[in-house]
Order: sequence, then structure tokens, then C-alpha cells
Amino acid sequence: MTAEDRKFLSRINKYAEEAMADIDPTKVQVGAQLDKLRPVLQEIAEEQGVPLEDIFIRYMDLQSEAACLTDAKMRAEFADEINSGNGNPILYR
Repeated sequence: MTAEDRKFLSRINKYAEEAMADIDPTKVQVGAQLDKLRPVLQEIAEEQGVPLEDIFIRYMDLQSEAACLTDAKMRAEFADEINSGNGNPILYR
């Protein structure tokens, strides 16, 4: 992920923290969440002179990449626990 990608994602996530502060993402459909993000996505699309759909796709791709990076980092940090061989979940002990 490039510095520009991180800046792009950070801008949208900062907006999301304010616009969706009262929303539980586990209980609200993704479509409704994206509707809340539409103003910032539209703003970025206009600034860059590209269709809104392109910004949406880029955002979703970067969010997926960020989630994968976070997962990989967590797996690396807890590798010893995961591979301890006792068969119990990490938080079970």
C-alpha cells in the first residue's frame, strides 16, 4: 500500500468515525454503511475527476488490503500462541 493509498483510506476512515459513530457495523448492512460514506466518496471523486464508482472500488480494495495486512500482523504477533500445539484457542487458557 502506497503512502497515497494510506492517505486516501485515512481520509475516508476519519470521515467514517464521525459519520458512523452511532452505527454498529455488525448490525447495519454494508449498503447502509456505504450510503453514510457517499458524501466523502463523492467529494474525492469530484476532486480527482473520476466516477464515484472508481472511488468506491478503490476504497473497497484498500479496505480489504488493510484488513489482510492487519490479520497477517496479528498472526505474526501471536504465532507462538497459535502454534503452541495444545489445541486450545488463544484466549481459552
